[in-house]
Amino acid sequence: MVTLADVARHAGVSASTVSYVLSGKRSISAPTRERIQHSIDALGYRPHAGARALASSRTDILALMMPLRTGLYVPVMMEIAMAVTTTARSHGYDVLLLTGEEGPEAVRRVEGSAIADAMIVMDVELDDPRLPCLQEAERPSVLIGLPAASAEAASSTGLDCVDLDFEAAGVRCVEHLAGLGHTAIAVLGEPPAVYARGTGFAARTLAGLRAAADAYGVGLLHRPVEGTYAAVAAAVTRVFEERPGTTALVVQNEAAVEPLLALLRHQGRAVPEDVSVAAICPDQVAAHASVPLTAVSVPAQEMGRLAVERLVARLRGEAARGTELIPPRLTERASTGPATGRANAGRASAAHTGAGAGAGASASAGPGPGVDAGAAAGAGPSALAEASGTVEPARTVESARTVESARTVESARTAESARTVRPSRTAPSAAPDASARTTEGRRGHGGR
Repeated sequence: MVTLADVARHAGVSASTVSYVLSGKRSISAPTRERIQHSIDALGYRPHAGARALASSRTDILALMMPLRTGLYVPVMMEIAMAVTTTARSHGYDVLLLTGEEGPEAVRRVEGSAIADAMIVMDVELDDPRLPCLQEAERPSVLIGLPAASAEAASSTGLDCVDLDFEAAGVRCVEHLAGLGHTAIAVLGEPPAVYARGTGFAARTLAGLRAAADAYGVGLLHRPVEGTYAAVAAAVTRVFEERPGTTALVVQNEAAVEPLLALLRHQGRAVPEDVSVAAICPDQVAAHASVPLTAVSVPAQEMGRLAVERLVARLRGEAARGTELIPPRLTERASTGPATGRANAGRASAAHTGAGAGAGASASAGPGPGVDAGAAAGAGPSALAEASGTVEPARTVESARTVESARTVESARTAESARTVRPSRTAPSAAPDASARTTEGRRGHGGR
């Protein structure tokens, strides 16, 4: 194993000079530093981490606080974590992953035990309880997220923050759908627990959606939803019951994407012909959905990379630079289209959750001329249709069947006894009623 003394002999300097270069405790001339670094690389020397930490108070470790809380989509969190890890390694740092829901205690533990040189904090809330500890800590930190409702308010905390501009992402979704003519939009958001915690990205997205809806005169419904098929089905059913004219959905919940698309297929709603779907999610989720989704990308890798670069700059002595928001990028795919002609489809699709098609069509038609409204209200669909003159085809069928039955009876009389004929006389009486119901059903279905 290569030792510090081996490096010193190879570089032609003393062991203490090599130690000073490694610890940074003394100023060493540039040519000497370069010669020592060349020897370190040539010999493959790796300083002992524990000894180096004792000597320099540095660990070359970054702590990544990523609490795995209820309602979070873990694949996105892990994509950010992978970006943090690979970028940190390129700068000579390893990463310590902290996944517990410890809150301020986790910050105090890192600060007090010197197990890491700096901290990256995820899942940031608008009123994050970790904030005071981070502001008081000697070790620098960077937040992936905003601890306030706006970039200006976040910058006033004195902390470095990086994130997607989620408010602008919400605005961009509404702009896109409004530009296609949609005037009634529903939002399927994160699970309720995410909003209950005051998680920053979800609250900022909703603020952008609402502001844009007001600006464009668009009706907006917001429904937090778990990512299960049953939860999505309940939320979507409620949306179309409350707003039958809804022609577009915005999804900010990666786990709900495929359950939603499956539900719409089951209900016979074509995407985008009957309903447009836009999302705020990573590109791989949008591009590989069963219907490729128009989406604002969540740039998980870029967020992780920027956080590490900010932190390394702080460790080199640079001052905090405040808040950096990544502009949203919307990619149009197959899931959104013009809203022209969809209002009627939206209203008609309410029949999926309402009464039968025949009864709905008869009720919407109203009583015919000369029909008493009170009597019509109490009458069944067939009686109402007959009173309004809509069963004439059924009467024609009844006459035809009666004639045909008579011919059958006459033939039977010439071939069989009177005892066999009597049952055949009763058969035609059921046929006209059955024929009328079928005709009424066809008329009701055609009316929907």
